[in-house]
Amino acid sequence: MSNNRLTTSWGAPVGDNQNSITAGHRGPTLIQDVHLLEKLAHFNRERVPERVVHAKGAGAHGYFEVTNDLTKYTKANFLSEVGKRTPMFIRFSTVAGELGSADTVRDPRGFAVKFYTEDGNYDIVGNNTPVFFIRDAIKFPDFIHTQKRDPKTHLKNPTAVWDFWSHSPESLHQVSILMSDRGIPATLRHMHGFGSHTFKWVNEEGEGVWVKYHFKTEQGVKNLDVNLAAKLAGENPDYHTEDLFNAIEKGDFPAWTLYVQIMPLEDADTYRFDPFDVTKVWSQKDYPLIEVGRMVLNRNPENYFAEVEQATFSPGTLVPGVEVSPDKMLQGRLFAYSDAHRYRVGANHNALPINRPRNEVNNYQRDGQMRFDGNGGGSVYYEPNSFSGPKETPENKTTPFAVSGVAESVAYDHNDHYTQAGDLYRLMSTEERERLVANIVGAMKPVELEEIKLRQIGHFYKADPEYGTKVAEGLGLSVPETVK
Repeated sequence: MSNNRLTTSWGAPVGDNQNSITAGHRGPTLIQDVHLLEKLAHFNRERVPERVVHAKGAGAHGYFEVTNDLTKYTKANFLSEVGKRTPMFIRFSTVAGELGSADTVRDPRGFAVKFYTEDGNYDIVGNNTPVFFIRDAIKFPDFIHTQKRDPKTHLKNPTAVWDFWSHSPESLHQVSILMSDRGIPATLRHMHGFGSHTFKWVNEEGEGVWVKYHFKTEQGVKNLDVNLAAKLAGENPDYHTEDLFNAIEKGDFPAWTLYVQIMPLEDADTYRFDPFDVTKVWSQKDYPLIEVGRMVLNRNPENYFAEVEQATFSPGTLVPGVEVSPDKMLQGRLFAYSDAHRYRVGANHNALPINRPRNEVNNYQRDGQMRFDGNGGGSVYYEPNSFSGPKETPENKTTPFAVSGVAESVAYDHNDHYTQAGDLYRLMSTEERERLVANIVGAMKPVELEEIKLRQIGHFYKADPEYGTKVAEGLGLSVPETVK
């Protein structure tokens, strides 16, 4: 019997896939046509809810190879020896747009990497920028609301965007990057990636350091002219997705070199910027880049939905040797990401092939929708127990760190939101500054309230007087005297 016969989902052969069962030639369709009912019911459910953020994305498989011995800093097994290769999967994405939105819009790009290590999966869930707009997760829903559609007009709302940013001066650094040339990468292959947050590495002796991840593209950084980006958005909205797929398909495998910055734990108390504030960077003069390894993408997905759409990432997907920091934004993401996956894909999302660890999984989690493995079989289903069920391994406990103070809602101690943004502006060439200002002016012109424009101009001016003055001039306004 042929192996390619059409069957129902329960494996029964389908006799007719072209005609419904009806009561006579012109009669109504019969409910007994279970194949028809199954096809229609499944079709109605073929779209899981799209991601609230990072809905539009592209992904690829590859490997990570260690090129430098950093075992004195971390006991993570996938980094344990030079030359070691770990399979991985990456998903690139835009942040604000819907699933069908254009690739070439001005937006940060998500840069989410899943390493399939022998100790379970490890996810680095970052962006193509080293900083973010906000530094406390409690502000995230409000921020994303401003990037989405107005509930009345169902249109993007520049007034909401700039109103929020003008009330949140910590966003200035990221806004300056977003509005610069790097706000629209030429392709997904021609941009850097960052873990953005501060993480903790721990070695075999339990000694820790703070780290930041930098994925440097080996293809070089290239960006799109705003007019060409707009043209592509209309003519080929899937330009970045297509470029990545075609490059890998023809054997032009994109690669990134992974570096880390390493900070001694005690430096966190004295560094001139709070090292856990994700709106700030660490100077590479203070903490130079140290090479870790090389990531190569060499295989396209066979099925977009199964591998890209159902892929789930969380900064809380950690392995021994890597721990979290007190970064307030990171702390919120530890919950929010996995919770989003439980809602969108299901409680058993980590059992799907694209997310399933390559090592054996042993726990006491049971049941839930779409439980498609053995569900623990008949083994013991609680812990502690007297039946040799899986037990914790104390050597893999998270290392302690000291905390003090009272429990209350508090902001970061450091509130210099202007120095690093100003430094970035001053690093740019004259032509880069002109394009930055032109991009900002074009984006701010539709803002309805002049007070919002003036408030934001004040932030630019505090970063660099020329920066604020040129934006003000472009908008036909003057820098407020209160900020001069």
